[in-house]
Amino acid sequence: MLRIVFLRATLLLLLLATGAAQDWARSALEKSPRHQEWVQVKHGDRVVHAFVVYPEVKDKRPVVVVIHENQGLTDWVRSVADQLAAAGYIAIAPDLLSGMAPNGGKTADFADASSAREAIYKLNPESVTADLNAVTDRARKLPAGNGKVAVAGFCWGGAQTFRFASNRRDLAAAFVFYGTGPEDISGINAPVYAFYGGDDARVNATIPKTTEQMSKAGKKYEPVTYEGAGHGFMRSGEAPDASETNRKARQQAWQRWLELLKRM
Repeated sequence: MLRIVFLRATLLLLLLATGAAQDWARSALEKSPRHQEWVQVKHGDRVVHAFVVYPEVKDKRPVVVVIHENQGLTDWVRSVADQLAAAGYIAIAPDLLSGMAPNGGKTADFADASSAREAIYKLNPESVTADLNAVTDRARKLPAGNGKVAVAGFCWGGAQTFRFASNRRDLAAAFVFYGTGPEDISGINAPVYAFYGGDDARVNATIPKTTEQMSKAGKKYEPVTYEGAGHGFMRSGEAPDASETNRKARQQAWQRWLELLKRM
């Protein structure tokens, strides 16, 4: 009996780790009426798989490059791309773990979230920048796009968004969700809009330094902290079991994001 209980518990943990905990996000994707597709972005000998969603509109629209969390390109991140398309923007979410999984696979081919997370922190920063440059180049040339490209990211992806903005001067905007700033901000040209959870001491401890750096350099940086929200509130605030504070923060942050996107 104990062995059966143990096996069931182990299976449950494995299902959670491999993405079953995001079934609600996958379900939303499957019900979406918008056009979704996978594309391959090639540069050098590298192939980056990316998930693209198009809005149902008549005119050409801006593109948002969505950078995933430290678990890779999950169903939730893809659902964010779909929600951006529902709001009228083309969204392209690259899988920066392309080729890193067993047998050269991508995020979905890792055994569990822990394995994907371990692989994320082995990525070379210069290689990540090269991937994002290639994806952004592709985004700028999309026939349905109007040439304007913004970048947005969450957690690890938030930090990568901030860092990428320091390496790419033609971005329309950078949206940083609970990500830390880079040491060198001299190359930043785009306005940086940041979103932080009030109960996220690790990340929030970096805000004063980033604010000072950006102010001294004359860069546009507008951080907003949502009190009571934890790290990752954009994802956890959407989950069926979301706390009231995370759900409220997510709703407020989403509305702010949409208003900022209109400025592009």
